[in-house]
Amino acid sequence: MKKLIIAIAVITAIQTSIAQENKGTFSGGFESNSQWYLDDSGLVEENPNGFEAPQDQLRSNNYFTLRYSYDKFTAGVQYELFAPNPLLGYFQGFQGNGIGTYYLNFKHENLDITGGHFYDQFGSGLIYRSWEDRQLGIDNSIRGVRIKYDFTDYLNATAFSGNQRVGFEISEGTVTGVNTELDLSTALDIETGIQLGASYVNRYQEYTGPNDNFPAAVGAYSLRGDVSFDKFFIGAEWVYKEPDAFVESNTPSNTNLQDGRAILINTGYATKGLGINGTFRAIDNMTFYSEREAAGNSFLLNTINFIPGYTKQQDYAVTNIYVYNPQAAVIPVEGKAGEIGGQIDVYYTAKKESLLGGKYGTKFEMNYARWSGLDTTFDLSNNTYENSLISFGDKYFEEYSLAIKKRFSRRLSAIFTAVHTEYDGQVIEGKDFYLEGNAFVIDALYKFNNGKSMRFDIQHLGANADRGNWAASTLEYSFSPYLSVYATDLYNYEKTDIHYFSAGGSYTKGRTRVALNYGRQRGGLICVGGVCRFVPPNSGLSMNISTNF
Repeated sequence: MKKLIIAIAVITAIQTSIAQENKGTFSGGFESNSQWYLDDSGLVEENPNGFEAPQDQLRSNNYFTLRYSYDKFTAGVQYELFAPNPLLGYFQGFQGNGIGTYYLNFKHENLDITGGHFYDQFGSGLIYRSWEDRQLGIDNSIRGVRIKYDFTDYLNATAFSGNQRVGFEISEGTVTGVNTELDLSTALDIETGIQLGASYVNRYQEYTGPNDNFPAAVGAYSLRGDVSFDKFFIGAEWVYKEPDAFVESNTPSNTNLQDGRAILINTGYATKGLGINGTFRAIDNMTFYSEREAAGNSFLLNTINFIPGYTKQQDYAVTNIYVYNPQAAVIPVEGKAGEIGGQIDVYYTAKKESLLGGKYGTKFEMNYARWSGLDTTFDLSNNTYENSLISFGDKYFEEYSLAIKKRFSRRLSAIFTAVHTEYDGQVIEGKDFYLEGNAFVIDALYKFNNGKSMRFDIQHLGANADRGNWAASTLEYSFSPYLSVYATDLYNYEKTDIHYFSAGGSYTKGRTRVALNYGRQRGGLICVGGVCRFVPPNSGLSMNISTNF
């Protein structure tokens, strides 16, 4: 840690010197997420003896990013230190330290070339997306070569080839892709927005098994289009994946191959005071990995494409216990083969001085989401199945939510939230329960003078299965926009009698933020942007530092 801080100071000095001589610019950042794990006999979520801290109680995930730009060139490198091991719940392949990613980019007029590690996305990501999310422990960047070229102001293409990052190593399989985008509205000089796109992505991994017809290469194809006019928009994407093997217990089947299919439709309408967005998606056998054997891994390693859960991203402890985790895999023995569903959001603002708006106006946010399995017939003796992409089987998840945001005075405002959830624990978590629950939250904010404020919420979830009923509350006080402290408690008062308490605070100065927290972490799904992974319960003291220069 000390060496990294010294390195930042040295780089900052070099940056200033180079800038003064007009020889390019340095930029970068540093992020450290550390935790001191402590034994906790009261945290009996998974172990009757409570949480037992690992032997190396202090663990830290650190990222130091440096970029240099000069003329048409940009170079970057990210050094990572996981000392002595990554935080609990992260892939152990991140153990130790080293150069995580690096790249050299050249841009000249219409040409853009990158060598090394890069991130990108084709369309919605259903066919390909590489990205980094440190909270989830994801970095599936491609190490190889990518070329982008703008033929005109309305037509461009991208091509790449390389191997995915897996910890400090790279994947055995090679990923290659081509993408093209056409803006018809610019080409035809019309007001209606029309964008078209097409993509192809291929995974090649050598196969040495007994099946002569087993494909070493598996390709996926995507066609998409978006239309927008006046206050309305609609977009659709279709994806087809060539036949690929089922993978069970990290072993690909030598005999059974099945193709994959997906369709995604987004639509919306917006006018003053009203917005409506809808999403529909159906997928079948659309897991896509740079290594066959990685299918279904809990760390989301080797994922080529992006399949988020399209549900409301909730803000509170009790509304984030039972969240939907997408079911893209095919597991005949568990009766799983794809999913179908979607969500609709309605945003409405009641005008000031109206019946619903009152003096300051009122905002309403409504969401409905439902996901089901495809209607599928399984042949377990042959490990095969048949279904239709547009068909509805058993319901996996359903949720209704309403949030009302109301300002009562210049200083006082509040958010009232109600959520009804139905959740198939067997499908989503592999646990034998089906739950119906109702959550209610009142969140109030009071603003004092001189930038000070206090926020208080009270939460409750009544559920008829799993761990039953929950209650939670948070108190947060901000001394200024830069300094705040908080205390919170999530309490399961029906089955486990466990308090998941925590307290801490944060301080921001310029581009630097430091946060300190002590408490318990509930085990279960953690989701960011609709992508989820399981984390273990734990207890301890954590510190987060981030800065940019």
